[in-house]
Formats: sequence, C-alpha cells, structure tokens
Amino acid sequence: MGSPAADDSDEGAASVLHDPYAALRHGHFRLFAVSYVLATVGSQVLASTVQWDVYQRTKDPLVVGLIGLIGAVPVILLALPAGHVADRYSRKRVLLITQLALTAAPCALAVLNLTSHAGVSLTATLSLVGANAVALTFARPARAALLPNLVPRGLYPNAFAWISSLFEMAAWIGPALAGLMIVFGVGPSYLIAGLCLLACLAITLFLPDIAPVEQTVTEPGLRSLSAGLRFVFGTNLLLAVMTLDLLAVLLGGATYLMPMFAERLEVGPIGYGWMRAAPAIGACVTAVVQAHRRPTVRAGRALLWSVALFGAATIVFGLSRSYWLSLAMLVLLGACDNISVVIRHTLVQSLTPDSMRGRVSAVNQVFIGASNELGGLESGVTAKLFGPVASVVGGGIGTLLVVCGVAARWSDIRRLGSLADLRAMEPASPVAHSSDDSLPR
Repeated sequence: MGSPAADDSDEGAASVLHDPYAALRHGHFRLFAVSYVLATVGSQVLASTVQWDVYQRTKDPLVVGLIGLIGAVPVILLALPAGHVADRYSRKRVLLITQLALTAAPCALAVLNLTSHAGVSLTATLSLVGANAVALTFARPARAALLPNLVPRGLYPNAFAWISSLFEMAAWIGPALAGLMIVFGVGPSYLIAGLCLLACLAITLFLPDIAPVEQTVTEPGLRSLSAGLRFVFGTNLLLAVMTLDLLAVLLGGATYLMPMFAERLEVGPIGYGWMRAAPAIGACVTAVVQAHRRPTVRAGRALLWSVALFGAATIVFGLSRSYWLSLAMLVLLGACDNISVVIRHTLVQSLTPDSMRGRVSAVNQVFIGASNELGGLESGVTAKLFGPVASVVGGGIGTLLVVCGVAARWSDIRRLGSLADLRAMEPASPVAHSSDDSLPR
C-alpha cells in the first residue's frame, strides 16, 4: 500500500562519513516531521492554556493535578488496545481519525470560551480534556510505529535525534505562544491550538499509507494484545530504560506546578509561558547537537548521568527565588531530559520488530505517557499537602535515588554502548540477557 517501507540496505544508511542531515533528505520523513511539529505546538498550547485556566479559576493545586489523572486514565486503560490497532490497521488512517478528535477538542473549548457570557463550566473543560486524552492514546503508538518505515534502519539514531529536536522546538514554541495569547484571553489561545492541529491533519493526508508487517503466527486476541507487554518485560534493556524514565518523570516532573511557581516568582502569563517553554529550549539545543554528532559510544552511562543531573536541576529549581536562575535550571533540566528521550526512543524502535512496533510503543506510552500525567497528579497532591517547594525538591531527591536503584538492578544499562549497532530482536525471544549479541557493549 503506497510507498514501501524503507529498506535496511538503502544507500547511505551506513555511510562511513556521518551525515547529520541524512534523515531529512527523505521526503516522507520531512512531511512526517512537519506534521509532528504542528501536532506538538497545538498540544502544548492546549495543555499550557488548560493548566493556567484551571488554576486561575480554582487556585487549587489539587484540581490542577486532577488534569494529570484525567490524562493518565485513558493511557492506562487503552494503551494496549491502541497498540494492537496500530499493528493491525493502517497507521496513517488511525492518525487521520485520531487527529480529527484532537482538532475538535481545542476548537470546542475556543468556541465555548469565545461565545459564553456566563463562563465555561469546569466540568465541560475537563470533559474535553479527557476526550483529547483518549484520542492521544490511540494516536501516539500509530505515529511512533509509522516513523521507522520512513528511513533506513541505519538512520534511526539520526531520525530520532531530529524528531526529538523538532519536538522540543515545538514544545517551547507552544507554551511561549500560549503565554502570549492568554494575555488576550484563554479563548484565542484555545483557537490557536485548534488551528495548529487542523494543519497537522491536512499534512497527514500526504503521508504514505504503509501496512504493518504481517506476523507469521496468528495469536489469540488477548495474547496478541499483551504481546508488546511481554516483549518489554522479556527484554532487560527496554525494561530498564522505561522504568528509569517512568519513575524519574513521576517523581521529578514539575510541569503542573508552573502556574504556582510563576505566582511565587511574581511573573504574569508571559513569564509563565517562558517557564513552560524553558525545558524545551534546553532540549531543542541538545537535540540539534546530538543530531550533528555520531551516536555516543557509551549510551548507557550518558543516560544515567543525564537523569541524575535532571534530578539535581529539579532540586535547585524548587529552591530558587530568582526567576532567571529558575529559567536556567529549567533549560538544564530539559537538556538532560532530551538525552534520555533520544536514547530511549532509539532503543525502543531499534530492538523492536516492525510487526510489534505499535504494541511496544503502546507499552512505552503506558510507562512514559502515564507517568507524565500521574506525575502531575503526584505534584498536585504533594503540593496541596506540603507546598510546591517541598513537592519539587522531594521529587528531585527521589529521582537521584531512582538512578542509583536502576543502575544497581540492571547491569545491561551501565554497559550499553553505541546505539548505531543495535538490531531488532525476534518477538519469540523470551528474554534479552546481558550476554545477548543485540546489545552493543
């Protein structure tokens, strides 16, 4: 169907000379990248506006944390079925259907806020946020599974570095844009989010319609549904990196508390927008640097040190009373997070056979996506009980402890070498021990 999947033997995939723009030379990858940027800008504008809107209405960190719970529940309940869908049906069509829903939510919020004189009820706002979360749960594995078909396997690290870079660029543009638009009201900000997602929907129409690789063995429905979960838990390296990110994000995330810290540092909506954007600015710069460099030869150590520095930056941010020091720590926090993201995404897509990419990406979504949202709930609850400073500082300390625990539990992650040498494992492989040849030293 449509354009064939990129072949591993494509010319230039294993070029001796490193080409930092190799992935961008593929037309379908460029289309994918543009659609991804628009989707990310729209989602970030929506998320930033919702958090500001809800906090200004309630002044209650627990209610803001509830937004995280609303986002986490669909991921926990529907991620595995979403991965199954991505591996059984056209990934492009799944994206188109989910993109329609993702566009509808901010547009509805914009119309309600621009036309309602009595104000939009909190219930209506949170209900639309929940509908958006359901659509995102099905969109993420389909998008993640489609990407590796657009470039040769040898370009995976370069492609993921560029996608990460573009994501982070969009992730700082979105909150900064939201901060500017909120000055004129939340209605215009929601409208901008809807227009970005509508443009993403239009570009998605031009992506290739690549059918998932059919499996040689047909598994019963429930067993097929859980195949991604079994693959991850049977692959030590994937389990280690996902656990590291899950716990670090769950404990160390401070995104949902940004409205409170903006108030603490006495900055308005524009200052809030730049605080939300600062981690993505640091991540964007780091991602561009990674795209221009050869894959690191000691990826495991780089991953552990980056998450540890993420925790340290979180502690300093929580204690800071200076707006500029806080911004600097947020930039550093984002730079460290990006190193982790690129390594994790490269591992997930490189070690996973194409026939299982949707389901394994869905498991990754449960580990990472749910932890982001549950981290918001955790932040709201601890901020309600102990205050925002104690919540953030305690989370940073917890992140440092997680790094030590993961490094001690899984030796594979300490010995992980170059990402360029990774290759896919067989779905039937019961466990990826540290002696497996697919894990480069």
